[in-house]
Amino acid sequence: MAHAAEPKLNIFPKEIAGIPGSPPSEYKDIPDTQAQPSTATQPVVSPPRTPPGEKDEHKARKISQGEFESERHFYPRVLNAQIHPLVQSFFTLGNDRIIARYTHLNPQVKPEHLREILSYQPTHFQWAGSDLFNVTTASGQRQMIVIETNSCPSGQKSMPLLSETDEHNEQGGYRQVIQQAFQSQLSKADPKLGGLAVVCDKNMMESSGYAAVLSDVAKEDVWLVEWYVDDPDPNVKWEDGVLHIRDEAKAGGRNKMMAARAYDFYNSELVDTGLGIRTPETINNVTRGEIPLWIHSMGGHAVLKVPYSNAGQGVYTITNEVELGAFMAEDHHYDKFIVQSLVGNASWSSVTRAGKFYHVGTIPNKKSNTFVSDLRMMVAGSENGFRPVCIYGRKARLPLTAKLDTDVNTWDMLGTNLSLKLPDGSWTTDTSRLILMDRKDFNQLGLGIDDLIDAYIQTCLAVIAIDRMASRLMANGRFDYNLFRSLNPDNALLKEIQQANNDDF
Repeated sequence: MAHAAEPKLNIFPKEIAGIPGSPPSEYKDIPDTQAQPSTATQPVVSPPRTPPGEKDEHKARKISQGEFESERHFYPRVLNAQIHPLVQSFFTLGNDRIIARYTHLNPQVKPEHLREILSYQPTHFQWAGSDLFNVTTASGQRQMIVIETNSCPSGQKSMPLLSETDEHNEQGGYRQVIQQAFQSQLSKADPKLGGLAVVCDKNMMESSGYAAVLSDVAKEDVWLVEWYVDDPDPNVKWEDGVLHIRDEAKAGGRNKMMAARAYDFYNSELVDTGLGIRTPETINNVTRGEIPLWIHSMGGHAVLKVPYSNAGQGVYTITNEVELGAFMAEDHHYDKFIVQSLVGNASWSSVTRAGKFYHVGTIPNKKSNTFVSDLRMMVAGSENGFRPVCIYGRKARLPLTAKLDTDVNTWDMLGTNLSLKLPDGSWTTDTSRLILMDRKDFNQLGLGIDDLIDAYIQTCLAVIAIDRMASRLMANGRFDYNLFRSLNPDNALLKEIQQANNDDF
């Protein structure tokens, strides 16, 4: 057994936040998308924080230059898809024209303020993706709102290629991420330190794609290694601050609580600029006993979130006593939760201080059904500022209803996450609800280029907020445990952090 010394670059930072929803606990629970919403309430199950994997099928392996093959790293339907002209136009705008367009439509925003934001160089959070809802108010004011922001976001395998003539066209956004977010760090690394590795716990299609492109860009071999939280004999270990791998990190965790606090802090700094991160109303650090009180204050409709889950897990839509009772009866590992206003239909959304937001949704289909949809906007930051990398959309399993039955399970109408847990504990993706940015799918979303610009700016603002929070927590080059504890006083989480970082405490 051989070991690789410390990687030259920690390429894949931990995730900060995730995607709304509590999908079925197993693949067999997926309802027929043509069926009407079921009135039976399914049991609410929270999967493990890190999904178990098929370790024997994906042993650590070395990726060499020239190994990238499109068929391995894109969905089959993406390989033959043609990018929608409007989406292609958005990607070719550039930040200068985006600033000119946005400030023309929003004269309260000064161009220099927006230019400063889009030119921001992240210190810790160079690659991210926000999930956004297209919402409106009773008065018809449409806007994009941020639901969650992810590091190591998925999306490359779902994005049609933007160009048919570029030299590295087949690598699509994979190469954009490596070049924009990480290439400058590669040039600063000392080759004597060791090798490069991509460490992941799911989504091998994209993880292996990044490893292959990283090998091409760095012109050296890259190790692709899986690492799971409960693995008794992982192929990765830390010794004296050095990461070792068995030669036979694109892994992410999340903290929606800290992301929400970061948004609040940054919004207070942006108050005079006409800009701000738009989110549903969010209550942080809520104890289990307080949850019914907060839900009642929002009109009986809300979203409950376990702050550290991902892949759509640990998020619960609450619109009736049955759903609330199921959540309260569940055994939760962590002490604190997030209560967020629910975005539903006009007649059954949460009541907040800012009024009601409700889903614009997809363009009605031939049956006149509208589905809840979201948009993933992926960006990368470098010394040249931000740039969009890829976009995709998702829709819920069942159509949005005008009237909400008192005993209906609302997840099927509101949940857009595509991750599905299989009976053996592994994961798959429900690609039937994936909306590509191609000529066939994009029009379902009913979005224009100004909506994409709005989504891009909201994503950049969210990423800056989280990056600035990370910089505060690492102000002296070490993790500020006391500051973190004051912002996120969850004893169960704090014990886990201490166990993994004994040297810092």
